[in-house]
Amino acid sequence: MATHDLHQHLWPARFVSALRARTTPPLLTGDELVTHEGRFVVDLAAHEPEARIRALDEDAIDIAVLSLQTSLGIEALDGREGDELHEIWAEDMLELVGASGGRFLALAPGRPRTGFAGICVGASTFLDLERARPLFDAAAASECLVFVHPEVASPRIASQPDWWKWAIDYPNQMQAAYLSWLYSGRDRWPALRIVFAILAGGAPFQLERLTHRGVDVRSSLDPNTYFDVATYGRRAMELLIETFGVHRLVYGSDTPVVDPRPTLDAVRGFGNSVAYVLQTETPTALLT
Repeated sequence: MATHDLHQHLWPARFVSALRARTTPPLLTGDELVTHEGRFVVDLAAHEPEARIRALDEDAIDIAVLSLQTSLGIEALDGREGDELHEIWAEDMLELVGASGGRFLALAPGRPRTGFAGICVGASTFLDLERARPLFDAAAASECLVFVHPEVASPRIASQPDWWKWAIDYPNQMQAAYLSWLYSGRDRWPALRIVFAILAGGAPFQLERLTHRGVDVRSSLDPNTYFDVATYGRRAMELLIETFGVHRLVYGSDTPVVDPRPTLDAVRGFGNSVAYVLQTETPTALLT
């Protein structure tokens, strides 16, 4: 059976051109991505499909599940402006998936779409579940996977280190999304399959703390809630495995935003049985 990486990002050529044509964030100028967080050098060669397949081969990964990261800030744009960027990415991504010989699958941006394996939504979607009800109703009706990703963070202030948004802002967003889902989402959509990126920002680490506030954390032992291990290592994975069991974790790398090797080595360092669950058994079940 095939091995999967559930958390990769790829920008089709026409989407790159659309970012270059923009005059307000998100935009590309030269080899820099400009968002409301700041300016970041990007390796656009890593978004070429042939290069991505070579990278998959080097890491012995059969299938990359591609999404459009909500950390670009597209969801915050006015309706038509954001919709146009989403449509460009979705249309071209379907073509890339079809031409990939089975090496790519994709998650639709924002809402369920035909031909996609699920949807990718931003963490703030979970903070107002009543407003998000039509989206989750549609996802439940189509039985599609929901992948939750951090969103664009506030600009870094001068006194904060470069890693602030990475270690503070993004995990905070994901913790809030996960705990909101536990509190009022799961009961409303009990069969919906949710994957929280980056271990939900470490939110499961807070479960013991919640018991001091009278919260019954047994609701967290949910067979339809999963955690992508991107950017984490063995210690964090061990805690999640001990809490939820190995079948609640799935391998993701956040390629090409970060080097996938440390997390990949950590997953495979557990041995073939655990790596098989995270890279093959669980993602196969989620995507079929």
